[in-house]
Amino acid sequence: MNLFTELIDIIYPKKCHICMDFLDDSERKLPDICNTCFSSFPLLTHPFCSICGVPFVSKVEEDHLCEKCIRTRPFYDELRSPYLYEDKIMEAIHRLKYSGKSYLAKSMGRLLADFLTEWTGDLDGMIMIPVPLHKRKLRQRGFNQSVLLAKSISRLLNLKTDYFTLTRIRYTETQTGLTLEERRKNVKGAFEVTGNANLNGKGVILVDDVATTGNTMDECARVLKKAGCTRVFGLTLARTAAY
Repeated sequence: MNLFTELIDIIYPKKCHICMDFLDDSERKLPDICNTCFSSFPLLTHPFCSICGVPFVSKVEEDHLCEKCIRTRPFYDELRSPYLYEDKIMEAIHRLKYSGKSYLAKSMGRLLADFLTEWTGDLDGMIMIPVPLHKRKLRQRGFNQSVLLAKSISRLLNLKTDYFTLTRIRYTETQTGLTLEERRKNVKGAFEVTGNANLNGKGVILVDDVATTGNTMDECARVLKKAGCTRVFGLTLARTAAY
């Protein structure tokens, strides 16, 4: 099988799925992405809001609350992302979501698993829940990228994952182009906890691909805490630099 695989690689050399350059034989962090593209993923660094994770442009080194979180505290406890939603990581997410490159979720999930372990440390007793798509959008896209990311993380960290309790009961248009208030109203009442899952006293990690305003995470956290969850943390691969 190894000989067959090597023969296939000779006939059809592997390419980076972002820049499309040929992948060399050197050790790579990610199997489908070259080291050059991976090293250019823009890290989200301090300082940022200690709740929603939005980065600050100020030179103040300490993390602190942003004005939005001061005015209205989110239902989630914290929201964190390893990368800014820019440049190569944005290209990778677009290829994952809109170009049918669903296998990229394995590489992206590996990055999230490493980040989650570093961020939270102790995951004992935590349940991972991917942000659900409405069935209409699921039919259009063919897959839920958040589910694929959660599966990759779960496989690497052996973390209990619930794919069915949180559902999207109302179809919502894309948040792109909407104001902050319009985005909040757009997702209001869009999610529901269903089934017989006992969430009382449980801690949940919500998984999604990108965070912008955090309103989707907030609405999910609201219904989860209403169902009995004591802690809800948001985890996304990337975050926009501003609301």
